[in-house]
Amino acid sequence: MSEKASFGDRVVAAGFAAGWTLVPKLPERPTAAVFRFLADRVWSRRGKSVLRLESNLARVTGLDPGSRELRELGKAGLRSYFRYFHEVFRLPSMSTEEIVRRSHTIGAEHVHENVAAGRGVVLALPHMGNWDQAGAWLVGVGHPFTTVAERLKPESLFRRYVAFREGLGMEVLPLTGGDGHNFGTLATRVRKGGVVCLPAERDLTKGGIEVSFFGSATKVPAGPPLLAVQTGAALLPAILYNVGDDWGIHIHEEVPVPAEGTRQEKVAVVAQGLADVFEKGISEHPEDWHMLQRLWLEDLRP
Repeated sequence: MSEKASFGDRVVAAGFAAGWTLVPKLPERPTAAVFRFLADRVWSRRGKSVLRLESNLARVTGLDPGSRELRELGKAGLRSYFRYFHEVFRLPSMSTEEIVRRSHTIGAEHVHENVAAGRGVVLALPHMGNWDQAGAWLVGVGHPFTTVAERLKPESLFRRYVAFREGLGMEVLPLTGGDGHNFGTLATRVRKGGVVCLPAERDLTKGGIEVSFFGSATKVPAGPPLLAVQTGAALLPAILYNVGDDWGIHIHEEVPVPAEGTRQEKVAVVAQGLADVFEKGISEHPEDWHMLQRLWLEDLRP
């Protein structure tokens, strides 16, 4: 049973419901301008989430905390984050042809070739760009997939998000509150030659794998590297970013699984390889990395 929703949670849920109802009915450019305005207002208030975003960006760019350059990057990052929500509200009304046409991809052949050979694929991605648009693109080019979603509050918002993603062609498993067999379901999908997409740079399970990320320790979810080690699926890191009004998707080559070592050792090596690719992608597109939470272990300690 889910926890009772707070008043704030209910307001957020109502806002999302209104967004999915109203935004697609209005012209795109004016509504995009409204979301940029809202992003700038939130950024100017310098709340905890904004300060955390800029603190995280300082780590990945080396910019001095409090510098003008870092504040401007934080502003661009918040605009990118609010753009994501604007696009989420519009995606259900967009045609598959438009989504595919506006998605500028590098490395799509890594998915196509593995699936054509009957080999499962695990696409692992950081919280960048528009992951729902990237999912709609993947479905649009012929690869429906399975993913896992964080359970949002209130339950009505979670259900709406699941319905939204299922409407784009995804199979959605809840991170918590389901049947407890997510890993088994994901393993079954890839063993049958299917595709799985998973966020992979922030651990939400307390069972993550420690890696070095931009020079400091953090934990990444065990699921993606463990699926690759146990099932033989191809683990492909994907970096998402904005390209003007369109979207960029860079699917990197497979992260190899070592031939030698225990399962735990193999998973650790694969997890670090994944983190290394994420480092490069985030460094190239820091403004599109939407990390407004604590990530590094030293930031999580009391």
